[in-house]
Amino acid sequence: MDSTLLKYALPALIALAIFATPAAALEQNCRFIQAKPDREACYKRQEEELATKRKPVPATSESKTLESLHQMRQDDDAVYRSINNICRGC
Repeated sequence: MDSTLLKYALPALIALAIFATPAAALEQNCRFIQAKPDREACYKRQEEELATKRKPVPATSESKTLESLHQMRQDDDAVYRSINNICRGC
């Protein structure tokens, strides 16, 4: 069992290490570009990629439902406060 684990796990870990490093290097390669316009274009591309990753999630029907329930709760509270101010038996 141990030899089987080493037989498959070790090459898998090596492959993971090899393929994971270029992904990290893609983010760092802009500073090594010598030409200033190319380097600035690289930085701009990276900034746009980060902006697309950070976009807020569009509102779903569940969030709209929660917003409407919150609004109804506020309206109910306002009605209850106005009812309590009515004189009953003046």
